[in-house]
Amino acid sequence: MNAGLGESALLRMLALARRVLDQKQHQRGRKVYSLHAPEVECIGKGKAHRPYEFGVKVSVATTLAHAKGGQFVAHVKALPGNPYDGHTLNTVIPEMETLIGNTIERILADKGYRGHNAPPDYKFRVFTSGQKRRMTPKIKRELRRRSAVEPVIGHLKSEHRMGRNYLWHRAGDAANAVLAAVGYNFRRLIRWLSLLLSDFCSSQAEITVLHGRPTTSFTFCAATRRRGSAAPLRDPILLARG
Repeated sequence: MNAGLGESALLRMLALARRVLDQKQHQRGRKVYSLHAPEVECIGKGKAHRPYEFGVKVSVATTLAHAKGGQFVAHVKALPGNPYDGHTLNTVIPEMETLIGNTIERILADKGYRGHNAPPDYKFRVFTSGQKRRMTPKIKRELRRRSAVEPVIGHLKSEHRMGRNYLWHRAGDAANAVLAAVGYNFRRLIRWLSLLLSDFCSSQAEITVLHGRPTTSFTFCAATRRRGSAAPLRDPILLARG
């Protein structure tokens, strides 16, 4: 039995090596970029310093209103197959509403979402960068905050291991994206709770006079006040970025 399993594994590796040898530089369709992770895809970023990335595309949505010290990730989803950004809203929007338990009022996205396939009820709730029609002064002000999702993506990649996935296969890609978002949100909550506890401890301080000299007595708590303390999620308006 072990010999049969070893032979089947060897045959899969040989077939994968044959695909690597037969593929051409400019061929269309799926290509193999990694032998140990054949599901890796080439994603064109269109940026001068990094025109291509290898991995899986991930959709990230955050609230539009800025909480104290940061923004919570309201939804995240791995999108295998390298789909067009605008063609992901049909599945992402219902999942976001189910997750937050509220109706999305407006979605602000980048230019990659032009020509989207949002559900019929949301065709006129999606606004993209550079859009000219149906733009009110309020929507124009909100679009200026669309880029606020970019630092969130940067923190997810650099501090919460979304930039490098160590889990196997498609299921590992999906789990890694969710776990990175959970860790990011927990860090926001911990900072907000530390701020709340610090304010509570400071309110317990009292000044008394002893032997003619003012003496300050404090109740010490294991909490520190840091820059960028977060507040809970409070706004159902979302913005999305692929």
